[in-house]
Amino acid sequence: MNSCKAGICCIGHITLDKIITPRHTAYMPGGTAFYFGHAMSHIGSEDFLLVTALATSERQAVDDLRNEGIKVKVLPSLNSVYFENTYGENSNNRTQRVLAKADPFTIDGLKDVEASIFHLGTLLADDFSLDVLKYLSTKGRVSIDAQGYLREVRGENVFAVDWDEKEEALAHVDILKANEKEMEVLTGLTAPRDAAIRLAEMGVKEVVLTLGDQGSLIYADGIFHEIPAYPPVDVVDATGCGDTYMAGYLHKRSKGCGIYESGCFAAAMCTIKLSASGPFRATLADIAAITGQPQ
Repeated sequence: MNSCKAGICCIGHITLDKIITPRHTAYMPGGTAFYFGHAMSHIGSEDFLLVTALATSERQAVDDLRNEGIKVKVLPSLNSVYFENTYGENSNNRTQRVLAKADPFTIDGLKDVEASIFHLGTLLADDFSLDVLKYLSTKGRVSIDAQGYLREVRGENVFAVDWDEKEEALAHVDILKANEKEMEVLTGLTAPRDAAIRLAEMGVKEVVLTLGDQGSLIYADGIFHEIPAYPPVDVVDATGCGDTYMAGYLHKRSKGCGIYESGCFAAAMCTIKLSASGPFRATLADIAAITGQPQ
């Protein structure tokens, strides 16, 4: 790859996922990097770079992304992350096991990467150290998905834990995405508006709370933006919905769009993704058909 510069750079592991739902069991690549990258390729985000670390056994997933026009920087790792995701009838409920872990990202591995926005797709608590987060915040705006920082692996099982360094870390975060369970772990609060205010008090500029079929809530500059949840045609597979949401949101925000417009665009992408297995593969016209707004 000739260039390591981009408007938006997503950093995260591509995983091997075993997905178990009441309807079927499937094996496929996954992780924030995978779902975010494919979503970006289908909404025409040309100024995008993906940085990942994985074993050679999963390199086909990288080749597929490159074939879709995505720039990918691959860092070496002895293993790839191997997740087992099990969903119940309610797609908001998921249990996980981790069968293998990849190497964490380091400052040395990211020194030649430049971007206006860095989105850290954390899967496990040690993917990004506090020093790496601080380093990236000196180079551009930092967006993170809180999920990985709140996952502790004990044996093969994943447990929800609090983020020990959150007070210091969130002071360097511009955009934070969390779901209703994650916001409660981070803040101890169950009301989304109260949790959003608390996270903003910790230093986050834009708090993005995804609330499943209740839509999403975005808080910035003292203003709440309530984003609707568009009903899906069918609920097939929720894996990667949050990553797809953030791809759409950051894409629109990077183009100067307002928070509400960006949130609606992201929510529509999430609805489309929920209706099919695998990554987002729809078009801007499909998104416009849901939001009723030209894209």
